[in-house]
Amino acid sequence: MQRKGLFNIWLICRILGILILLNGVFMLFCLPFAFYFGDGDWEALVKAGAITIFSGGIASLYARKVGYSQEFRKKDGYIIVSLGWALMAFFGSLPYLFSEINPSFADAYFETISGFSTTGASILNDIESVGKGILFWRSLTQWIGGMGIIVLAVAVLPFLGIGGMQLFVAEAPGITPDKLQPRIKETARRLWWVYAGLTGVETILLMTGGMSFYNALNHALTTMATGGFSTFNDSAASFSPYIQYILIIFMLLAGTNFTLNYFLFKRMFKAIWNNEEYKYYIYVIALATFAIGVTIVMTTDLGVEKSFRDALFQVISIITTTGFVSADYTAWTPFATMIIFVLMFSGGMAGSTAGGVKIVRHIILFKNSFLELKRQLHPTAIIPVRFNGKAIKGSITFNVLAFIMAYFLIFGIGILVMSAIGVDLMTSIGAVATSLGNIGPGIGTVGPVDNFAHLPDLAKWVLSFLMLLGRLELFTVMIIFTPYFWSRF
Repeated sequence: MQRKGLFNIWLICRILGILILLNGVFMLFCLPFAFYFGDGDWEALVKAGAITIFSGGIASLYARKVGYSQEFRKKDGYIIVSLGWALMAFFGSLPYLFSEINPSFADAYFETISGFSTTGASILNDIESVGKGILFWRSLTQWIGGMGIIVLAVAVLPFLGIGGMQLFVAEAPGITPDKLQPRIKETARRLWWVYAGLTGVETILLMTGGMSFYNALNHALTTMATGGFSTFNDSAASFSPYIQYILIIFMLLAGTNFTLNYFLFKRMFKAIWNNEEYKYYIYVIALATFAIGVTIVMTTDLGVEKSFRDALFQVISIITTTGFVSADYTAWTPFATMIIFVLMFSGGMAGSTAGGVKIVRHIILFKNSFLELKRQLHPTAIIPVRFNGKAIKGSITFNVLAFIMAYFLIFGIGILVMSAIGVDLMTSIGAVATSLGNIGPGIGTVGPVDNFAHLPDLAKWVLSFLMLLGRLELFTVMIIFTPYFWSRF
């Protein structure tokens, strides 16, 4: 069949239909908890699941009947990724609407895109009153989103040329630049096993700390996805030290390049420590924890262990963009709170489920800036940026610089838009930073002890778009709004 038109419409429809259908199947996975706890939310899940499965099935089957070319181009990839995530959130919001937990579509969509983007920002004022089936769906959206970002990192974003992700592909087990496509399935399968395996191990360890199976599973799902949704109103604040330390360990692993987690299973410890991004990841966490921990010890009477545990928990929670809360960091000193805010622009490692700018981009930015000083002294010298001891392509450096510039430009525009809507400045800064970075808690009236319910609907739509934008590495969505994307040339 010859391909016609700007896009391979029926191939796009086929893939989107399958994604939507799978989304509906995942909804049905929540039914056992709905029936067991008897909260009456099973009807909403069945209705939402049936509509979603039917819609996805019809789209997929019709596209197959019409027929489509197997040719897959970059433009098709951008449409599938961006529209796929948006449609997953649209259908994923149905359980909230049918259960009347979120009677407003803006609220339901906000909660859902926050789940799929693994942001963790919420509009629920009383989480513990929500039916257990719906609450499990809320956690499951984050686990699905985390699993999806691994697929993107392995198979799609490098193909689309998203800066930083190419470095992940170069290190992923089984992938070589000249044999990328044949090895994608094998690599994705290995990383999925790591992802699912760590989720299972964390569930067991949380249960040994006294958590019920239900709560342990929910927190394991949202930890490995670096999502941060909790089944408790106070998040992790009332958890025992043992459970908090378990969450710390698995948040750290979730924010690590999943290739390195695979190396951990293979006991390739030298390969892990030799990774430059991992070293900086650990150094930043250690330095920020020490600075905040000392500050808390000097200004409170919490004790050394509690002070440093709270500092370590919140530093890792923010840098990995998980968003669990063990303490109100806005109540700490301005110095400690500012460190937390700065970490919101850090992000975890490339190839992890974490959001944000990513450590590797900061490394490349700082290295290139330093080398630019050398180039001023030696204008004719060719001085490449090196990462993990190897020179990286200039195109990747330019892509990273463009990404960081775009990130902070969008951050500034987002603040202006939120302020124009009527949100106060501090809340606008916090809400935009946490949404774009897929973190969860922010500052102002969307801090760690607050939520987003009080914001106007228009503000929630703006933040929903920023969550999607941040999760899909900016360019994947931004390029769709450019005129040359719609050009035939």
